[in-house]
Amino acid sequence: MAEFTVGDVIAERTLHLTRESLVRYAGASGDFNPIHYRDDVAVAVGLPGVLAHGMLTMGLASSVVLSALPADTRVVDYGVRFTKPVLVDAETGADVHVFAKVGAVDETTARIDLTVKAAEATVLVKAQLRVAL
Repeated sequence: MAEFTVGDVIAERTLHLTRESLVRYAGASGDFNPIHYRDDVAVAVGLPGVLAHGMLTMGLASSVVLSALPADTRVVDYGVRFTKPVLVDAETGADVHVFAKVGAVDETTARIDLTVKAAEATVLVKAQLRVAL
Protein backbone atom coordinates (compact mmCIF):
# COMPACT_ATOMS: atom_id res chain seq x y z
CA MET A 1 0.00 0.00 0.00
CA ALA A 2 1.30 3.45 -0.91
CA GLU A 3 1.67 6.15 1.72
CA PHE A 4 0.36 9.61 0.89
CA THR A 5 1.27 13.03 2.26
CA VAL A 6 -0.49 16.22 1.19
CA GLY A 7 1.65 18.00 -1.38
CA ASP A 8 3.53 14.91 -2.60
CA VAL A 9 3.89 14.77 -6.37
CA ILE A 10 2.55 11.43 -7.57
CA ALA A 11 3.29 11.73 -11.28
CA GLU A 12 4.09 14.13 -14.09
CA ARG A 13 4.05 13.15 -17.73
CA THR A 14 3.39 14.49 -21.20
CA LEU A 15 1.48 12.27 -23.61
CA HIS A 16 1.41 12.83 -27.36
CA LEU A 17 -1.82 12.40 -29.32
CA THR A 18 -2.03 12.00 -33.07
CA ARG A 19 -4.96 11.67 -35.41
CA GLU A 20 -4.21 7.96 -35.42
CA SER A 21 -4.67 7.98 -31.61
CA LEU A 22 -8.13 9.47 -32.12
CA VAL A 23 -9.13 6.90 -34.73
CA ARG A 24 -7.93 4.07 -32.50
CA TYR A 25 -9.88 5.48 -29.56
CA ALA A 26 -12.98 5.87 -31.74
CA GLY A 27 -12.75 2.20 -32.63
CA ALA A 28 -12.34 1.14 -29.00
CA SER A 29 -15.08 3.42 -27.66
CA GLY A 30 -17.55 3.34 -30.52
CA ASP A 31 -17.55 7.17 -30.69
CA PHE A 32 -17.20 7.85 -34.41
CA ASN A 33 -18.34 11.48 -34.33
CA PRO A 34 -16.46 13.01 -37.29
CA ILE A 35 -15.39 16.07 -35.25
CA HIS A 36 -12.75 13.70 -33.89
CA TYR A 37 -11.12 12.95 -37.24
CA ARG A 38 -12.38 15.30 -40.01
CA ASP A 39 -11.34 18.94 -40.16
CA ASP A 40 -14.09 19.90 -42.59
CA VAL A 41 -16.84 18.61 -40.30
CA ALA A 42 -15.27 20.15 -37.18
CA VAL A 43 -15.00 23.56 -38.85
CA ALA A 44 -18.52 23.30 -40.33
CA VAL A 45 -19.98 22.98 -36.82
CA GLY A 46 -17.98 25.93 -35.53
CA LEU A 47 -14.99 24.21 -33.96
CA PRO A 48 -11.41 25.36 -34.54
CA GLY A 49 -10.40 21.90 -35.75
CA VAL A 50 -10.41 18.22 -34.86
CA LEU A 51 -10.82 17.59 -31.13
CA ALA A 52 -9.66 14.72 -28.96
CA HIS A 53 -12.48 12.82 -27.31
CA GLY A 54 -13.15 14.17 -23.84
CA MET A 55 -13.23 10.69 -22.36
CA LEU A 56 -9.88 9.94 -24.00
CA THR A 57 -8.36 12.98 -22.30
CA MET A 58 -9.93 11.97 -18.99
CA GLY A 59 -8.70 8.40 -19.35
CA LEU A 60 -5.17 9.44 -20.24
CA ALA A 61 -4.99 11.69 -17.18
CA SER A 62 -6.04 8.90 -14.82
CA SER A 63 -3.67 6.42 -16.48
CA VAL A 64 -0.70 8.67 -15.68
CA VAL A 65 -1.62 8.55 -11.99
CA LEU A 66 -2.44 4.86 -11.88
CA SER A 67 0.77 3.86 -13.63
CA ALA A 68 2.71 5.60 -10.83
CA LEU A 69 0.88 3.78 -8.03
CA PRO A 70 1.03 0.15 -6.91
CA ALA A 71 -0.90 -2.27 -9.12
CA ASP A 72 -3.37 -3.11 -6.35
CA THR A 73 -4.45 0.53 -5.90
CA ARG A 74 -8.24 0.84 -5.82
CA VAL A 75 -9.88 3.96 -7.26
CA VAL A 76 -13.02 4.87 -5.34
CA ASP A 77 -13.93 8.06 -7.22
CA TYR A 78 -12.78 10.04 -10.24
CA GLY A 79 -14.28 13.18 -11.66
CA VAL A 80 -13.34 16.08 -13.90
CA ARG A 81 -14.87 19.13 -15.49
CA PHE A 82 -14.04 19.73 -19.14
CA THR A 83 -13.05 23.34 -19.80
CA LYS A 84 -11.27 23.47 -23.16
CA PRO A 85 -10.94 20.95 -25.96
CA VAL A 86 -7.67 19.34 -26.98
CA LEU A 87 -7.08 20.31 -30.61
CA VAL A 88 -5.18 17.62 -32.50
CA ASP A 89 -3.37 18.97 -35.54
CA ALA A 90 -3.22 16.65 -38.55
CA GLU A 91 0.57 16.93 -38.79
CA THR A 92 1.90 17.82 -35.35
CA GLY A 93 -0.72 16.22 -33.12
CA ALA A 94 -1.10 17.52 -29.57
CA ASP A 95 0.69 17.11 -26.27
CA VAL A 96 -1.32 16.60 -23.09
CA HIS A 97 0.59 17.35 -19.89
CA VAL A 98 -0.57 15.73 -16.65
CA PHE A 99 0.67 16.75 -13.20
CA ALA A 100 -0.70 14.91 -10.16
CA LYS A 101 -0.18 15.63 -6.48
CA VAL A 102 -1.81 14.61 -3.24
CA GLY A 103 -4.45 17.17 -2.29
CA ALA A 104 -5.95 15.59 0.83
CA VAL A 105 -5.74 12.48 2.97
CA ASP A 106 -8.34 11.18 5.41
CA GLU A 107 -8.72 7.93 7.35
CA THR A 108 -9.71 5.81 4.36
CA THR A 109 -8.76 7.64 1.15
CA ALA A 110 -6.28 9.97 -0.50
CA ARG A 111 -7.41 12.62 -2.99
CA ILE A 112 -5.06 13.16 -5.89
CA ASP A 113 -5.46 16.46 -7.71
CA LEU A 114 -4.60 16.57 -11.40
CA THR A 115 -3.59 19.53 -13.52
CA VAL A 116 -4.16 18.67 -17.18
CA LYS A 117 -3.03 21.04 -19.93
CA ALA A 118 -2.70 21.08 -23.70
CA ALA A 119 -1.14 23.95 -25.67
CA GLU A 120 -0.65 25.87 -22.40
CA ALA A 121 -4.41 25.79 -21.69
CA THR A 122 -5.96 23.92 -18.79
CA VAL A 123 -8.31 21.39 -20.38
CA LEU A 124 -9.65 19.67 -17.24
CA VAL A 125 -10.47 21.36 -13.95
CA LYS A 126 -11.60 19.90 -10.66
CA ALA A 127 -9.83 16.78 -11.85
CA GLN A 128 -9.63 14.64 -8.75
CA LEU A 129 -9.00 10.96 -8.32
CA ARG A 130 -9.64 9.38 -4.91
CA VAL A 131 -7.90 6.14 -3.97
CA ALA A 132 -8.46 3.80 -1.05
CA LEU A 133 -5.78 3.58 1.62
